Amino acid sequence: MTSTVTPDILEMVRASIGPAPDDFELPLPPMNLSVEEEREYRKRELAAAFRVFAKFGFSEGVAGHITARDPEHPDTFWVNPFGMSFSQIKVSDLIHVDHVGNLLHGKRPVNRAAFCIHSEVHRARPDAVAAAHAHSLNGKAFASLGIPLAPITQDACAFYEDHGLYSDFRGVVNDTEEGRRIGVALGDAKAVVLQNHGLLTVGQTVAAAAWWFITMERSCQAQLLAMAAGEPTLIDHDTAVGVRDQTGNPVAGWFQFRPLWDQVVAESPDLFD
Repeated sequence: MTSTVTPDILEMVRASIGPAPDDFELPLPPMNLSVEEEREYRKRELAAAFRVFAKFGFSEGVAGHITARDPEHPDTFWVNPFGMSFSQIKVSDLIHVDHVGNLLHGKRPVNRAAFCIHSEVHRARPDAVAAAHAHSLNGKAFASLGIPLAPITQDACAFYEDHGLYSDFRGVVNDTEEGRRIGVALGDAKAVVLQNHGLLTVGQTVAAAAWWFITMERSCQAQLLAMAAGEPTLIDHDTAVGVRDQTGNPVAGWFQFRPLWDQVVAESPDLFD
């Protein structure tokens, strides 16, 4: 995978820091890990992301899934067990499946829609380590409008000209062809609005994919509220691009998940079991 820590991105992240101690070191995604260490790190972030999604109320029955590509076998991914509460998922509960539907590790089945969507999204986006999809309330409501997210807030600018729109909803995803079409609509962006369905985000780390989902869900809520009150004022193109470059880059996505990671790790002593 291409490193997310490039000099230009690092400089933009540093620009967000004010006065700091002389010995302060900016936390960055871990690099130069062995395959085994990288796998364990991705699985830990994946389990933590499910706990965070539970705290935000993103679960809807058995719907919703986050996946992490395996670093040794990139045509396989780790995913949540079908029908298990986000709030109870531990590292040891994660399921390992390949892109053609073989269960490689795990004691429970995989959500069929999860396999059909994520296998094709991972296939379409070899640069993406993780993908997140859930039936969150504001994401569902916004998706029913069939419009892209507008640059009306600083947070929404992270998705400015960096998300797609899939407008061909055909019911519950039961075949990989629909997943393939979703991958096409996603393109090379970090997110896609699935009309009449919800949101899907991808990232070069599990943490980034999870954060993009959280902040996109909230940006959908902000736009719904603004549209209900009147006509939102758009942020101009140049400003939106500048904000996106600073707050919507891969390292910023990973870093903004850190407070949530710290919180859920402290609250969940069984998380890494």
